[in-house]
Amino acid sequence: MKTIHAEAGHVPFARQIEGVVMSTALPDIHTHLYAPQFRELLLWGIDELLTYHYLVAEVFRHLDVPYEKFWALSKTEQADLIWKQLFLEHSPISEACRGVLTTLHAFGLDVKKRDLPAIRKWFAAQSADKHITRCMELAGVRKIYMTNSPFDDLERPVWEKGYRRDARFQACLRIDPLLVNWPETAPRLARWGYKVKASPLNHKTFDEVRRFLADWTKRMNTAYVMVSIAPDFVFPAKDATSQLIEKAVLPHCREFGLPFALMPGVRRAVNPQLRLAGDGVGLSNLTALQNLCAGFPENKFMVTVLARENQHELCVLARKFRNLHVFGCWWFTNVPHLIEEMTRMRLELIGLSFTPQHSDARVLEQIIYKWQHSRRIIARVLVEKYSDLAQTGWQVTSAEIERDVKDLFGGNFERFCQP
Repeated sequence: MKTIHAEAGHVPFARQIEGVVMSTALPDIHTHLYAPQFRELLLWGIDELLTYHYLVAEVFRHLDVPYEKFWALSKTEQADLIWKQLFLEHSPISEACRGVLTTLHAFGLDVKKRDLPAIRKWFAAQSADKHITRCMELAGVRKIYMTNSPFDDLERPVWEKGYRRDARFQACLRIDPLLVNWPETAPRLARWGYKVKASPLNHKTFDEVRRFLADWTKRMNTAYVMVSIAPDFVFPAKDATSQLIEKAVLPHCREFGLPFALMPGVRRAVNPQLRLAGDGVGLSNLTALQNLCAGFPENKFMVTVLARENQHELCVLARKFRNLHVFGCWWFTNVPHLIEEMTRMRLELIGLSFTPQHSDARVLEQIIYKWQHSRRIIARVLVEKYSDLAQTGWQVTSAEIERDVKDLFGGNFERFCQP
């Protein structure tokens, strides 16, 4: 094996690390993308990039117009306004704006010309299937994990009808309405033929919820079950959320050998006038996660938390519970400063036993910039950590570096998901 000399500032060593990190193909383990068979649910193109909710929230920092006036515009008009405000009248320095430019540059488009009509023309000439392949190649992504909800009235008919699967896309079962809005969800399940009642919760209802989960797990061939949950989530508790998790979701996951992905920290609709851009963040009570991991050692929990202040506690919990897999820098933490901080802290506390990133992409082309930006940061942190290791006299080999990066970029996650 070739031993790598990792003294601080050793340029060939740093370049090799960066080369491995930038070139290793990986699964994007959590996105909001769809296979092309879902048609309009797969968002792509320059207008979708510009009207992404990150940029919508940002543009209202500059606009003094009623929200209703903005939402009354067509998507193209909204994109024009955002381009004018965030790219022409102000330098596009935020991570969301920079991401658009990184993506355009990756396609070979000349952003110096600032020619939005020409950019639109280029996207209009692309075919969806070939464009998906090109985006995945530019991002170094070998598989895309979707977010799939049977409660979505546009998505559900595609599953019920059935479609020819695209091997590039993997389904994941999202059940937010079931857990965060049970009183309204129970009647829907009843209409679909499941014998449930909103109240009182009893064994019959739990069994029927498990039947619902089993039906959709089989229909989707899901990789894991997930929920995004409020920061004040408590477990155990007597509320419907806690009871449904304990007596339906966790038994279902054990039966099918599926991880349960929890994403705590979102405060929904803190500004409803912003629509999808109006959600906020709150400090989560991770005692609930501790109780889940300790109380149900046969269950596996994948967790990413939204608040920066929760990241250290999450790492400490991961040191205590091997059934907890930490992943990604979610939403408001998916900015360079926090990605670097969180990656360094995770490496220092739990070594190489986590998944440092997922794109959370809602628009196809976002996987390009989110992965290009994140890979460079992760490479920089790894160079530092391998250099620190070299100061002890320990020298890593090329093969060991490749092994470690493959573990971080999908290997850990795929082993964790094995039944």
